[in-house]
Amino acid sequence: MRQRASRSFGRLLGRPLGRRLTIAGLVLLPVLLAVALWFVPRLTDWNEHRDRLAILAAGRLGQPVTLTGPVKLALLPQPMLEAGGVTIGGPDSSISVEARALRLRLDWLALLRLRLEPREVTLVGAEIRLPWPPVPGQSFRPPPWLTGLQGRIQDSRVMIGQLGLERVTATLAAGAATDAVQITGRFRWRQTEVAFEIALGRPGGDGAAPLTLTLSGGKASLSASGVLLPEGGFEGSLQGGGSDLAALLPAPSGSFRLRGRLSVTAELLTAEDLVLDVAGTPARGAATLRVAPAPRLDLALATSRVELDPWIAALRRAGPLPLPFGLDLSAEAAGFRGLTLRRLRGAALLAGDRLTLTDVGAVLPGDTEIELSGATTSRPPAAGQGAAAGSGERLEARVRFQGTMLRGTLLALGLPLEGTRPDRLREGEGRFRLVLDETQAAIPEFTATLDGGRVSGAGVLRFGSRPALGVGLTFERLPLDGWLRPGLEWPAAQAWLAGMDANLRLSAERAQWHDLSIQGLSADASLENGRLTARRLSGRLAGGDVALSGVAQLGPALQLSDLALEVNAPGAAQLLALVPGDWPDQVPIGEAALALRLSGSGPLGALALRGSLELGDLRAEASGMLDLPGRRYAGGLTLRHPGAPRLLGELAGLAAPPWLGEGSFSLVGNLTASPEAVHAESFDLVAAGLRLGGLLDLNLEGARPRLSGRLAAERLPLPGFDWNARDPFPLAPLSRFDAELPVRAQRVEPLGLPPLEAATAALRLRDGVLELNDLKGLFAGGQLDAGLRVEAGATPPVFEAQGRLAGVALAEPLPGLPVDLKSGQVEAEASLRAAGHSPAALMATLGGQAQVAVRNGVLEGTDLRAALAVSEQASLSEAESSLRQALLGGATAFGALQARLRFQSGHVVLEEGRLALPEAPDARLGGEFDLARGGMDLRLVLRDGEAPEFGLRMTGSAARPRLVPEMADWLRWRAER
Repeated sequence: MRQRASRSFGRLLGRPLGRRLTIAGLVLLPVLLAVALWFVPRLTDWNEHRDRLAILAAGRLGQPVTLTGPVKLALLPQPMLEAGGVTIGGPDSSISVEARALRLRLDWLALLRLRLEPREVTLVGAEIRLPWPPVPGQSFRPPPWLTGLQGRIQDSRVMIGQLGLERVTATLAAGAATDAVQITGRFRWRQTEVAFEIALGRPGGDGAAPLTLTLSGGKASLSASGVLLPEGGFEGSLQGGGSDLAALLPAPSGSFRLRGRLSVTAELLTAEDLVLDVAGTPARGAATLRVAPAPRLDLALATSRVELDPWIAALRRAGPLPLPFGLDLSAEAAGFRGLTLRRLRGAALLAGDRLTLTDVGAVLPGDTEIELSGATTSRPPAAGQGAAAGSGERLEARVRFQGTMLRGTLLALGLPLEGTRPDRLREGEGRFRLVLDETQAAIPEFTATLDGGRVSGAGVLRFGSRPALGVGLTFERLPLDGWLRPGLEWPAAQAWLAGMDANLRLSAERAQWHDLSIQGLSADASLENGRLTARRLSGRLAGGDVALSGVAQLGPALQLSDLALEVNAPGAAQLLALVPGDWPDQVPIGEAALALRLSGSGPLGALALRGSLELGDLRAEASGMLDLPGRRYAGGLTLRHPGAPRLLGELAGLAAPPWLGEGSFSLVGNLTASPEAVHAESFDLVAAGLRLGGLLDLNLEGARPRLSGRLAAERLPLPGFDWNARDPFPLAPLSRFDAELPVRAQRVEPLGLPPLEAATAALRLRDGVLELNDLKGLFAGGQLDAGLRVEAGATPPVFEAQGRLAGVALAEPLPGLPVDLKSGQVEAEASLRAAGHSPAALMATLGGQAQVAVRNGVLEGTDLRAALAVSEQASLSEAESSLRQALLGGATAFGALQARLRFQSGHVVLEEGRLALPEAPDARLGGEFDLARGGMDLRLVLRDGEAPEFGLRMTGSAARPRLVPEMADWLRWRAER
């Protein structure tokens, strides 16, 4: 085989040279021609032919053409003439085109004839500006250059008036002069590739040209068919549909169908009588596209029900649109965040990144009508932040509301009002300005009338993991009660407060807490990181100025610090009227000026308090520990007043009794108090002449309070009684509590009686029965043993007394009668009982008995021994005169006096009274006292041997008794002798 190849090559070389060159040229000529066609045009400088090419292009396009860029010619793979920096149209042209490059595809046959015949015109990277509105009467015939010629646009931008289409790629073609213009291509709309196809027919005799337009992109399509009118504009029909409305408009995703009429004028493209079906919901409406003077798309919809959340989300995520988009929506019902709104209406305009809401109105649940108008703006960046920080949206709106059942509306909006009183937030109307962005909701202006009272102010709520609330409100009247849920426990409230921050400033012309009215209420408080600070809470309460401040650290155990309470009032009557009970109503101290200061710090279980009170001249100071959860206080208490009698009059409206004397008042003690008991560990009381101390326990558990402890008095003055007084005893308090107290007094001073020294007694009060048992003491050198029982609950009250005196020495007359005991050693024993509401009633019902014995005494006012002596005188007249004189004056020493007294219905009957005279016959005593009427009838008689009795009689009023000597029988007997 190798040899055969060698022979063939040799024969070739052996042929003639010319023949061989011919064959080689025929083989290389096409190659050389192709190389020449490829490289020669590219190596040739065509820029010098730029003007000729511009004239050629202008002649074919019918518009002035300016070429400023490089000019290139390529013959392979097809003849193509390309020029850069292209401008089509001049100052007087209606169409303006600026392109990166203009490409002309040339005809081969014409090129071989050395003629340039374009078959396709392509604009690359062009910006085409089409006039809008069209010139009236403009011909819709295609330009001459388009007949038999294709036009293409690549990667261009088309401006129709101010409406711009981006990344436009299209092909324009027309056949003969009578053929329709076909335009097909695509452009980008809101990040969606949209394909379009336009068929523009040749106008008829009336100048109208048929037009068909089809748009399809994403999952939606629109088509319109009609005629272009010779005077300008379009009339036709519109229909469309798809599986995603969001591909065309800032709207919720979902299928849609529409049909209607379409008309186009110089300024507007209007779709009227639209019948739509959006996601299965029928609607009617209209759409307009305004092209001049500024582009804008508007959509009006009317439907029976619409879900607002998808529409709002679509508008928010739409971003900047190529042109403003307006939505006018009305619906009988609308869903919004789980709420059902009625009679919704309103308009929204999205222009760039600004959303404007106009005349938005609806009826919220609870029949509250609301109207809103506002707009969104880009929030400016904070200081030190970049421009990207200001990209957040902010809504500024003005809102008006009116409703008669605001409570139902607020409950539907999610506010926790279940525990509030039903009459709170019933009706109201008002308006406010709302500023809402991604970080906070602010109300710079708020004016309303709620439940008949005016409210104004401002507030802001900052969002985040830890919300922050700032509120400043002014109320005409503010009810303070009925807002919290009954039974709300502190752990739940503390957890809610600890999760947020707040700054509150509230003021009210008049505030109400149950039946308590507060004028000029002002509150300035803050809550930060679980720390509640009351900078100042103040108001005018019951005629007094009240101010409170302090800090509370929230937590499982509430901690208070810097607590301060101040109360000042020129007259304390109204403030004291708030104290439960009748006291101190209508008493003089209620008119005195009041000043209260209270401070404290510590946990609620051990709150250290210190306070002072000035009420007129009364000063009170207290310091101790308060256990609020346990409702227990332990600490010291001091009360002082310069005049005890005056203080008694100021506190009780009573005149000071004479037995109290003059002097100051002071009470110093240590007190422990709780709802169950009050314990005075030690106290010292000085009230003028009264000196009292000891220990007291008041047990408040059970049905009746119970007082126990012990009392010790240094000096205990006791009041006297007007036994004829008809005023009732104040026994009602004895039926309200029980008591058991041992009492000890160094000196008891009953008014008008000798003092009782070293007295002791056991006081017992139970079920309205007061008993004073084992009353012992030294009385006038003797010993007193007594007891007292008062049945205060009986009707009438019953008084019982038993007593015994032993070794009592009389130093002065006792009852102050003309004939009275002046001295002696007295022993007595009595048992008495009376019933009545007043001292006079007791005297009228007094019953019982008593025995009295007096030894070695003196009876002043009569001389019985002298009377016995003068009775022996011989002369009757002298004996009568001397006897009368002896009975009516002088004194009688006696060895013993014994008498038994019987008390019955206010009468004291003297029974078995005997007066033993030394070395003389005994005298007899008899008669009675009428205690109720103050009358008396007493007889003292003597008898000497066989002589008749004679003596002395006291009768009449006990205050001014009459002394009557009784000598008639004795005188008759002497006369008979």
